[in-house]
Amino acid sequence: MGIEEKAGNLGVVTTSLETVVNWGRTNAMWPLLFGLACCAIEMMGAQGSNYDLSRFGMELNRASPRQADLMIVAGRVSRKMAPVVRRLYDQMPEPKWVIAMGDCAACGGVFNNYAIVQGVDEVVPVDVYVAGCPPRPEALIDGIMMLHEKVKREKISGVREDAPIRITSKNQLIQVK
Repeated sequence: MGIEEKAGNLGVVTTSLETVVNWGRTNAMWPLLFGLACCAIEMMGAQGSNYDLSRFGMELNRASPRQADLMIVAGRVSRKMAPVVRRLYDQMPEPKWVIAMGDCAACGGVFNNYAIVQGVDEVVPVDVYVAGCPPRPEALIDGIMMLHEKVKREKISGVREDAPIRITSKNQLIQVK
């Protein structure tokens, strides 16, 4: 009995362990609930039935950082909230990713004052920036898909791309070097 008789008409799939692990990581990302301002409403809208993040394996938003591997920072981060964001990020298990959703999370937005962090990348490393004030749910979904592409290129050894991905309001991708 050869492998052809045991497998029947199913065929044989060959791939690398790295491809299977990254496929599993992209299809089972669990986001951490972290909505700070008006962008959180759009993030909640992306979870609704019209946009349905469940098709990406994200039907469970986690309130505990120990069960999440994706932090979506939606909205402005105050100086008072920055240590909390960092503590939650540190409590997340590896591998972990961060999406900065909205202009306030990316660069402080219209709040150019002492109380607001001018970009969440001062606190945690950001993988994908989603522009907009507030960005539409489609832009968030596009950012998640770009994060999936980034995760698929990662190595199992833990070597990650350091360059974040920025998504402009016209859905143009900019790889930051």
